[in-house]
Amino acid sequence: MSGPTPAATNVVLVGKKPVMNYVMATLTLLHQGVPEIVIKARGRAISKAVDAVEIVRSRFLPDRVEVKDIRIGSQVLTTSDGRQSRVSTIEIILAKKG
Repeated sequence: MSGPTPAATNVVLVGKKPVMNYVMATLTLLHQGVPEIVIKARGRAISKAVDAVEIVRSRFLPDRVEVKDIRIGSQVLTTSDGRQSRVSTIEIILAKKG
């Protein structure tokens, strides 16, 4: 059986859900002992990803989590009618301090 490959267990993909869903997903991974978490978003969801990281950093775990790295880029997406558009992407890597 070959199905879709599972996403990495340390990745939170940010999309259309409320910000607190991504905050809770990040906190859950941290409490499970994952040392680094990658929060990925593209397009309009980028601001939501930044909000989620800031909420985790400032409200929930102010002295226990740090932003290790931020990677930005872009992807070319093809729409259903064949047009191509460029979409910005971001990856924010959170790591436990110490």
